[in-house]
Amino acid sequence: MGKKHTKMQADSFVPPPTSPLDAAQEIIYDAWEAKSASRRISLAKKALQISPDCADAYVLLAEQTARTFEEGIELYGKGVEAGERALGKECFREYEGHFWGFLETRPYMRARAGLARFLWLSGEKEDAVGHYKDMLRLNPGDNQGIRHALMTHLLDLRRLDDAEKLHRQYDDDGMADWAYSRALLHFLKEGASSTAHEALKTAVATNAHVPQFLFGKKKVPSPLPSYYGFGDENEAVLYLVDNAKLWRQIPGALDWLESNTR
Repeated sequence: MGKKHTKMQADSFVPPPTSPLDAAQEIIYDAWEAKSASRRISLAKKALQISPDCADAYVLLAEQTARTFEEGIELYGKGVEAGERALGKECFREYEGHFWGFLETRPYMRARAGLARFLWLSGEKEDAVGHYKDMLRLNPGDNQGIRHALMTHLLDLRRLDDAEKLHRQYDDDGMADWAYSRALLHFLKEGASSTAHEALKTAVATNAHVPQFLFGKKKVPSPLPSYYGFGDENEAVLYLVDNAKLWRQIPGALDWLESNTR
């Protein structure tokens, strides 16, 4: 799901850039608001001319110009390297455990999330999982929702012990994504057990739209929604974008879901 970035209000005081990286980041803020792709690309390249350590410039170029997985991996990878240079080793030690809480870490985290996503799509699945797990080590508060992608991938790889550990780590997550993943986890481990059934009941109570989209009773909108609310149709659609294939690949999962939501 795309994120809209906004600058500070015009009447707020914004201190002038104090370094080339700060100046480059200001250009990226303008690029996020640019109306045309060509303008966004031009500004991202300008930012890199000012500072090659501007990770968000590589993120923007990956989003706007990558036509293959390889191109995306290369650009996001350069963004990760730029972020590492900008932060330095000391920041990684000092900020570990609450990484996203510091503004200067966010370009790096955006680049690394993009890299992990493209690695997964290209088939380098274990590498992708490694990146996601390390991002949660750096920022267990998980402002980016990394745990949702990681859970889907762990279930896909049938790494059920790791998936169960991840669920325990975030057992207070109230989103449909988490509830349906918990039901699938129990189904994979135990089949149509009473525990799996109770988990599925909880998932359906959390969002009743998921089965309707999964079975084609409701049509997935195009373009995809850019926002959602707990329990609404948009939340169901965004969950299924990444998880419908998983449900269809697990033997018996759809029959089990249908028999319990008929």
